[in-house]
Amino acid sequence: MRLRKIKRTQANGWRIARRCVIFFTVICLVPVFLVFMVATDHYIRPVRPLSFGIRKPFTEDRILTPHVLKNKNMSMVARRLDFRRRYLKKTCNVLGLDRPGNDSLHKPNPWEYLVNDKHHLVWCNVFKAASTSWMYNFNILAGYSPKFLRNSRTPPMTLARQKYGRPTLETLQKALNGSLSFLIVRHPLERLLSAYRDKIQYAVPGSVHRKLGKEIIRKYRKKAAHEAPIYPTYPEFVDWLVSSVRNGQTLDMHWTPIVEFCTPCMFNIQIVAHTETLEEDQAYLIKRAGLESVIKPQWKNAGKGSTTAQIFKHYSQLTRSQILQLYHIYRFDFELFNYSLNGYLELGKPESDPSKLLAAITMRDNNPNSVPQIY
Repeated sequence: MRLRKIKRTQANGWRIARRCVIFFTVICLVPVFLVFMVATDHYIRPVRPLSFGIRKPFTEDRILTPHVLKNKNMSMVARRLDFRRRYLKKTCNVLGLDRPGNDSLHKPNPWEYLVNDKHHLVWCNVFKAASTSWMYNFNILAGYSPKFLRNSRTPPMTLARQKYGRPTLETLQKALNGSLSFLIVRHPLERLLSAYRDKIQYAVPGSVHRKLGKEIIRKYRKKAAHEAPIYPTYPEFVDWLVSSVRNGQTLDMHWTPIVEFCTPCMFNIQIVAHTETLEEDQAYLIKRAGLESVIKPQWKNAGKGSTTAQIFKHYSQLTRSQILQLYHIYRFDFELFNYSLNGYLELGKPESDPSKLLAAITMRDNNPNSVPQIY
């Protein structure tokens, strides 16, 4: 009888101990779970859904034919572009990016703009966002013939700068007063992947980017890696990029955030075209500029096939914390141009160390309108 009481007492003690362990485990995990849910929602929730039409998937190797564009509803496109213009202006103000300062976000940068005085057109050349197509268009507008451009071995950018000098802040502001200004943007992570494939994976032998690729491999490739390619893998490239930003290094123009490259909050940008709706947007732009008889809507692909088709392959190689770090680097581009992490964050691999993911989720800047810092 006494033995039964002892066993019953021991059993009750174990039950109490288990309940205490469960209780304290729940107390510890619930806050972490809530932080994850709230913070992750901040990254994957669009700032504001666009309601003007359905976006077609963007493919780099698509040829845009004039007869398709003639039937588009230009009034719908005009409303969409007006929404983007107003949205950019409002978001610039909310984020404090329209106030002049001395850093790369608040100091106007006219360097990358091309000004065509004859046709009253101003464009900021965002690399890996239909830049090849519109560099061709601006060269046509500058007086080069299509035959000359086809046969020339001189880089299109060099040809363009021979006709369009680098504008000063004063000349750019003066041109903006009487011109149609525009820039073309792209989802930040798709643009980054396109730059990686063009400049790192398929780097020209002997080029600066080929040398950079070798440097990345030397620093970030594990010695035990087997059957690794001769170029940096996407995770190796991302590790290098994050480290470069952390160390305050100047980024290559092909993957510099648009907010720093064009400083769109410092200027009056009238049209914000998206590569996802490029067919409609550039048709409207050309028509509004009155240039239908001079240039045509088109997409010239200088890369290696469709980047869109490569998104799953490359972003599934990254961890979720790496993807969140990339978001942090390009967060102003995400916000200014109404992009989100939808479809990207889900591709990332789960972390072996949950603390890395939690650190990436809760990453914040003390000054929200400063240059992003990576910790």
